[in-house]
Amino acid sequence: MPPLLHPALPLLLGATLTFRALRRALCRLPLPLHVHADPLRTWRWHNLLVSFAHSIVSGIWALLCVWQTPDMLVEIETAWSLSGYLLVCFSAGYFIHDTVDIVASGQARASWEYLVHHIMAMGAFFSGIFWSSFVGGGVLTLLVEVSNIFLTIRMMMKISNAQDHFLYRVNKYVNLVMYFLFRLAPQAYLTHFFLRYVGQRTLGTFLLAVLLMLDVMILIYFSRLLRSDFCPERVPRQQHKDKFLTE
Repeated sequence: MPPLLHPALPLLLGATLTFRALRRALCRLPLPLHVHADPLRTWRWHNLLVSFAHSIVSGIWALLCVWQTPDMLVEIETAWSLSGYLLVCFSAGYFIHDTVDIVASGQARASWEYLVHHIMAMGAFFSGIFWSSFVGGGVLTLLVEVSNIFLTIRMMMKISNAQDHFLYRVNKYVNLVMYFLFRLAPQAYLTHFFLRYVGQRTLGTFLLAVLLMLDVMILIYFSRLLRSDFCPERVPRQQHKDKFLTE
């Protein structure tokens, strides 16, 4: 069925509007004092709250999908489940919402890395949504959201100037372990799987190209994470104030 008539469109619209409504609700929560004093930090805080909620739901959901349909670990192209399909639609809705939020808030230039990531992620997810291929791959990709739970906690604590808090010190080690288990390991596994599509003119080749670009971005983020949390003396004193990604 042509994408413009696809029944998944209401699911995508519903997920996008759900995250929009969630953001409006979260904006009513009290802010840390240091965050409240800066409009940019306020926007970042609200944006990260939505990201945190998405990570919790999607991370747990992805684990359940793999547990319920273990074939997704092997039959990455053909394995399918209703729960996995709905998860991919749900997360695609989040990326649509976050892209609109970044652009509408005037943060596109400072957050261009996030926009590139979101566009690539949506392109990959749409293959599963509209053509029902690689749904298993989409679910495995979303295991990264387990890691994002702790990464988002880290970013929110940095924004609120709580780097000296005991919880931050504990979280930075937990975050490092989760980064290996749920970001680097699944990404390496998926890259190895998709290398079989080299030289073919198929959807798998397109997804391999997306995956390789995401590999580069993930390694860059990992180097920033190590430099910021474990080699802080190497971090330049003057950071870009409007940069969305806090190192």
